[in-house]
Amino acid sequence: MLERKLIDELDRAWRVFRDRCTEPDGRVRFDNAGYLSSRDAVDDFYEIFFNWPTLALITGSDDLLDASKRHWTGTTRMLAELGRLEDEYEVGYDWFHQGEGNLFFYGLCLAAPQDDDLVERSRRFADLYLGGPPSNYDSERNMMRAIHTGAGGPRYGLRDESVARYPWTRSMDRYGLPFTWLPGIESYDALLADDALQRRLGEEMERRMGRGDAVVSLAVTSLMMNAHLMTGDEKYRDWMLRYTDGWVGRAAGNGGVVPDNVGPSGAVGELMDGRWYGGHYGWSFPHGIESVGSAVLVAAINCHLVAPDRGYLDFARRQLDFCLDHAVVATPDRIHPDMREEFVRRHGLDPHAPTLLAPARYTDGGHFDLQPPPLDLLTALWNVSQDERDRGRIRDLRRASSADPAAFGLFRNKGEDGHSAPWLAFLDGENPRYPEVSLTGALSILARRLELIESDATDPRAMTEWHYQALNPVLTEVLLQLTSGAPQVIYNGGLLQTQVRYHDAVTGSPGLPSDVAALVSQVTTDEIELSLVNTSLAEPREVTVVGGALGEHAITAVAWTALDSWPGSIADQFGPTGPAQTRWAEVETGALDVRLAPGAEARLTLTLDRNAFAPTYRPLARPPRVADGQEPS
Repeated sequence: MLERKLIDELDRAWRVFRDRCTEPDGRVRFDNAGYLSSRDAVDDFYEIFFNWPTLALITGSDDLLDASKRHWTGTTRMLAELGRLEDEYEVGYDWFHQGEGNLFFYGLCLAAPQDDDLVERSRRFADLYLGGPPSNYDSERNMMRAIHTGAGGPRYGLRDESVARYPWTRSMDRYGLPFTWLPGIESYDALLADDALQRRLGEEMERRMGRGDAVVSLAVTSLMMNAHLMTGDEKYRDWMLRYTDGWVGRAAGNGGVVPDNVGPSGAVGELMDGRWYGGHYGWSFPHGIESVGSAVLVAAINCHLVAPDRGYLDFARRQLDFCLDHAVVATPDRIHPDMREEFVRRHGLDPHAPTLLAPARYTDGGHFDLQPPPLDLLTALWNVSQDERDRGRIRDLRRASSADPAAFGLFRNKGEDGHSAPWLAFLDGENPRYPEVSLTGALSILARRLELIESDATDPRAMTEWHYQALNPVLTEVLLQLTSGAPQVIYNGGLLQTQVRYHDAVTGSPGLPSDVAALVSQVTTDEIELSLVNTSLAEPREVTVVGGALGEHAITAVAWTALDSWPGSIADQFGPTGPAQTRWAEVETGALDVRLAPGAEARLTLTLDRNAFAPTYRPLARPPRVADGQEPS
């Protein structure tokens, strides 16, 4: 009932946002173009709606899907008018940001793979990187020609201003200096006090970071995977594997740790005085494992889906290990003071107790920047690998934390993630009340978002580009965890990966039918425990359960418990509680149809054959899976 309550409130919330914050054509009410003085901002406007198609996919809301398409089109029209797009795509920016901005488009494609306009766009956007015009990709060296790429081709440097001056402010102190080895620039305080130093550092960043390739460009693989899934064209798959293999090879030549930079000639460290670190959004600045790990994991998962036997997940594991192998047990006062309170509150840490902290970054002096371990990335890896080694490592990291494993933080960041720890504790049987607590928490977060929307009186002529991200009321993390047994999508450009997804078995449309709630309570290598409830006391409902967001897992068998004596005798005041019969059936088609009587619950154990099918956005369109010599049933 709480789950359906949340779905109903979210259905109202996105309409409130639409009415209060957007124009009739779908664009947000923003009129501060003069504020957009750098190459940044395209991603921020798309990010406002990044999880709207996901909610439509979960709930089966045609209204929300139609609204999502309108908002994408309106946002695209607005950005084109501002000169930020060419033929509907980013003129040129790095893939840390393009990955974030493209989440909205990928979500639309997954939710509406039959949409001809989306099919055409997916092909057109991916074609920008195949090696032909506009020459973003150097096929001979298997690398991007510039850090910033897009519809306008390679966009050298980092900024368009005549003076290459990075916008240093006190708020950037938490990230430190990008090049700690440059003589004369030893401290952040000295940098802020000297305009000449700022100009010099800006020039060095333009020269060293503005050309060649960076590891964050691996997020481009989702653009290619998306085109492959939309069109079936193998050239996108082949390009994705080749480009990723280039970075796998560079890592192999560096002891397994992926370098973060490649110079114009294709040599690692060419512009970093021989250093394999120091690249744009790399190991040293500004985020370290958050940006490097996300990009590598996005590429590894995409490649694993089409080539599961080639070891791509090990490539991702090695990068996470590079930080985790140097973790220490320490009190949170070892965290940078500008980030300490945020991390303590978001992770639920005891501010005075020792906890496990791992270095997020690396430079000349070695590992630095202690933070809580990147649990969301580790969870995304396990979600796909289903390797007990990954699950066991997560358990060890959770138990080494000072956080209460049952605490659900009442926060909502822009990626709408960060609640993996209590959910994983639930799957491990250590947090049995998580479904109720998380749904109640999500409703509380939603209530605050709606109040922020209603009270927002900001002049559209004075807004920042991220203003509406902070007001987006759509919540999907908890619903993905509970209904699909999966974490939130990797925010820097990942494609959605779930254990199961749903279709209305009567209409064939994606999403849970009305009145139906779902709970995945256990996930193992070859089984899923799933409960489906029809909250309607008047109408039956029929649900199709598919293995994986991309239909890649075949459901081969199902076991359930049947209470044959229900509803019992009119002479008995109590409903029957037994005897119960355990039933079992093979599932020859790979997908499961479940009919729920009014008020009924189905507790199912699904047996999976993982990666039995090629991934597809249209899992119900594939032919039935049958044994040799049998006819489909």
